[in-house]
Amino acid sequence: MEGGRKGFLFTAIVTSGAGFLSSFAPNYVSLMALRFLVGIGLGGGPVLGSWFLEFVPAPTRGTWMVLFSAFWTVGTIFEASLAWAVMPKFGWRWLLALSSVPSFLLLVFYAITPESPRFLCMKGRITEAVDVLEKMARINNVPLPSGKLVSEKNIELDEVSESATLLSAAAGKEEEEIDSIKEDEGSNFGGIKSVSKLLSPKLFRATVLLWMAFFGNAFSYYGIVLLTSELSNGNRICAKKEVESVHSNNASLYKNVFISSFAEIPGSIVSAMIVDRVGRRLSMASMLFTSCVFLFPLVFSRTEILTRISLFGARLCISASFTIVYIYAPEIYPTSVRATGIGIASSVGRIGGILCPLVAVALVHNCEQTTAILLFELVVFLSGVAVMFFPFETRGTRLSDNEADLN
Repeated sequence: MEGGRKGFLFTAIVTSGAGFLSSFAPNYVSLMALRFLVGIGLGGGPVLGSWFLEFVPAPTRGTWMVLFSAFWTVGTIFEASLAWAVMPKFGWRWLLALSSVPSFLLLVFYAITPESPRFLCMKGRITEAVDVLEKMARINNVPLPSGKLVSEKNIELDEVSESATLLSAAAGKEEEEIDSIKEDEGSNFGGIKSVSKLLSPKLFRATVLLWMAFFGNAFSYYGIVLLTSELSNGNRICAKKEVESVHSNNASLYKNVFISSFAEIPGSIVSAMIVDRVGRRLSMASMLFTSCVFLFPLVFSRTEILTRISLFGARLCISASFTIVYIYAPEIYPTSVRATGIGIASSVGRIGGILCPLVAVALVHNCEQTTAILLFELVVFLSGVAVMFFPFETRGTRLSDNEADLN
């Protein structure tokens, strides 16, 4: 783990650069390669959530994280409205170029973005951590609490120093052991060691269930977004046994996506209202099971009005659940593996997002809408069950710095 600021910079540069260059792609292969790089850049997005999480107080952490996540909804609505306005007149190249502008704006804020004090402490950079905390205190017009900021790494060094003095008469022995710990310092925050910590006995159950929740949420969220257009188109195709002109439905497609995107606004409001009141697990589970209820009528009937209402309600609930799982994920991991843990979980979710078009598009186009809906129902339901078995409830608890702090 290299810290929130570097993750911030990586996300901004790769996403904006590859996104802008993709608007000039000369062929399909280069376009796919550049969009793949955009995906890699977006993969660093969870680091930003983990970074922000470490600056907010525990009692209202859930509400603040919902507000943070609400900008995903703002971006979704902005992109849908941009496509609606730009695509019919100017085409996809202008859409990709304009879509990269917000990522470029991230670079403007990099210079004033502070590093996480927790991360700095874990790296033994106490002076820098104190500087960040003092700046936070000045901005908020509050005094910095009295006391000495202690790094876990410094405590470890002190313990080794003391034991080396007692057990070894050789002066060089002590220095070697301390130097050895210093050399290992970087390895505690990434790579194989971080992954092994995620699968340690204390975190194994939480990690596996979290992967299931991320997979189910991503599969369902992106699937419902696709079903907004595909289910309606599939009904027409199956009813008429002929494929209508794609271009004739473009305006309707952008309009439907734009309208359905507004479902995430009440989703954000609902998640903000319940996440710090009833807890993370119950909030996620209730939203997932309610989404099942909204999707269930589509198994038997898919009239236009019923389809819109059902998908609107399902997207509301899934977006709320997705928001909360991004709050819960960094809370269950200690600082040393927090960014790694949420990054891998998000990657598992991306797999769900990749697989869902095979259901939302292929099955619906093959006139198997009922099968597609039942599969979504199953995935959402199993995700809710996985959430109910999460081992930790993190509402109101302080963030942990190591596995020993986990309850």
